[in-house]
Amino acid sequence: MPARARRLCSVTVPEFTIRPMTAADAHAVAAWRYPGEYSFYDADADPDDLAELLDPAEWGKQYFAADETAHHELAGFLAVKLTGPEAEIGLGLRPDLTGHGVGGSFVRACLRFASAALGAQGYTLAVAAFNRRAITVYERAGFHEVERFEHFTNGGRHAFIRMARRTIEGPA
Repeated sequence: MPARARRLCSVTVPEFTIRPMTAADAHAVAAWRYPGEYSFYDADADPDDLAELLDPAEWGKQYFAADETAHHELAGFLAVKLTGPEAEIGLGLRPDLTGHGVGGSFVRACLRFASAALGAQGYTLAVAAFNRRAITVYERAGFHEVERFEHFTNGGRHAFIRMARRTIEGPA
């Protein structure tokens, strides 16, 4: 019997460049619209979160933009709240890039930036409990669940999972 040919698909793994956020970046992120249940992540779903994103005092201190290096276009954002060597991070990928296998490289770029530029040595993040896709990406990047909690946002109480990772050594 002849051996069956195995079909391989190509996968593009973009590299990301992290830089201080600008007004144009913040307004672009604020306009992003995610499909279906992921609309939970639309920036204007919570007025306080939107105000923080649009506050120029936070750009380059807490809010950073991520460009796809090859195309020089905004691909995501990184929010970092540093307490000593511990960084609480928030990540957002442009809606058309989600679900296409680029999350891992995006998370790795964000962790490298937080470590090299800000001195972070440990990381925590909170993810909506329904977002299995993101949780899987974070687990592959070396994060593990440390807590489940409810948080009032987007007009109601929602279940979240806090995840942590001590260093960027290893899978990321």
